[in-house]
Amino acid sequence: MQAEKCRLKDLYEIQSIQQKLAKVISRSRETLYEDDEIFIKNMEHHNLAGDDINKYRHWEWPQGVALFGFWKLYENTKDKKYLDIITHFYDQQFKTGLPSKNINTTAPMLTMAYLYEHTYCDKFRELCMDWAEWLVNYLPRTREDGFQHLTSDTLNDNELWIDTLFMSVLFLAKTGMVLNRDEWVEEAKYQFLLHSKYLTDRKSGLWYHGWTFNGDHNFTEALWGRGNCWITMAIPEFLNIVKCEAGVERYLVQLLTRQVEALEKYQSKEGMWHTIINDPASYLEASATCGFGYGILKAVNTGLIDRRYINCALKAIKPILDCIDDEGYVDKVSYGTAMGRESIQHYKNIEIKRMPYGQAMAILFLQEAMKVVEND
Repeated sequence: MQAEKCRLKDLYEIQSIQQKLAKVISRSRETLYEDDEIFIKNMEHHNLAGDDINKYRHWEWPQGVALFGFWKLYENTKDKKYLDIITHFYDQQFKTGLPSKNINTTAPMLTMAYLYEHTYCDKFRELCMDWAEWLVNYLPRTREDGFQHLTSDTLNDNELWIDTLFMSVLFLAKTGMVLNRDEWVEEAKYQFLLHSKYLTDRKSGLWYHGWTFNGDHNFTEALWGRGNCWITMAIPEFLNIVKCEAGVERYLVQLLTRQVEALEKYQSKEGMWHTIINDPASYLEASATCGFGYGILKAVNTGLIDRRYINCALKAIKPILDCIDDEGYVDKVSYGTAMGRESIQHYKNIEIKRMPYGQAMAILFLQEAMKVVEND
C-alpha cells in the first residue's frame, strides 16, 4: 500500500488533486441548471409523451448522474451543504412538475431513494414507490422480459441498452431494499443478468452499446467508452446496495473482472480511454475515463477485485486533472450518445461538450482516488 501512495504522489501532488476537486465541485452546482439547448430543440419535435418539455429541461439522465455525485460527496464528507444542493434541486423540480417516466428520467430518482432512506420524507417515499411500480409494471418490455430502453424522444422497440442498468435498475434495487420490496430487488437482479447475456462481448470482456431482438444483433458492435463505464460503476454500486446470493455475486464480479482486464489492455499511454475503447483512432474521452477510474477503485476499495488494478485507475488521474480548467469545468466530455445503428463512425462524430455528468464523474473518481491514500 505504501508503494501505491508513492505512485499517487508521483502522478500528482495530493494538494493539487484536492484543489482541482474543489474547483469541479464549486462549478458543478450551476451545471445542474444549465440548459441543454440541443436536447430541448430535439424535444420540440420528438417528445414521445407529449407533455410540457420544460419539465425535462433539468430532469434527465445528466442531472441524475450529477445528483448522484453530490450524494456521494455528502456520504463521504457529511457536509450539509451538499444535502442542501440536492433538496433544493428537488424542491425546484417539484414546482415545475416532473416529466413523464422513462429510463432516462428515472436517473434522478436514484439519489431520491438514498435521500428517502436518510430523511424518511413521505413525499420522497411516495415518488419512489410510484416510479418503481411503473418500472416493474408499465415500462415496455423486450423479449425475455428485459427493460426496453424507452427514452424521452425514442421508443427503441425491443432494445436493450447498456445505459439502463445505471440509469434505472440501480434505483429499483435501492428502492426495493429501502422499502422491503423483495420482488423489486429480484427484478433488478434479473435485469443485470439478462443485460449481461446480450450485451457482453465474449472475446474481449467489454460490453456492446445495445442489442435488438428485432433482428437479434448488437447493431454496429461498438465497444463504446462511456457505455462501458456505466457497467464498471454499476456493478460495484449494485453489490453495495443488494446482498446477492453467492452465485449471483460471483457471476457479477467475474463480469467486472473481465471488463477491467480489457480496460487495462486498452488504456492509452496517457492514461485515458478512447471513446471507442479498442479504436485508438477515436478521441480520448474524459467522462468514460472518470467512470472507469471510479468503478475500478470502488471495486478495489470494497474488496471485489484485486488491488493490482489500483495503478490502472491511478494512471488516469493526471490526464483528468489536466482536463479540468481554472474555472472548474471538465473538458473532453462527449455529448449524449444515441445508439449507433449504421456505423461506428457515429460515436467518433459525437461532439465534445461540457455536461453535468462529466463534472459528477470527475468528482466521483477523484474522491475515490483520495480514499486509496486516506484509508491506508
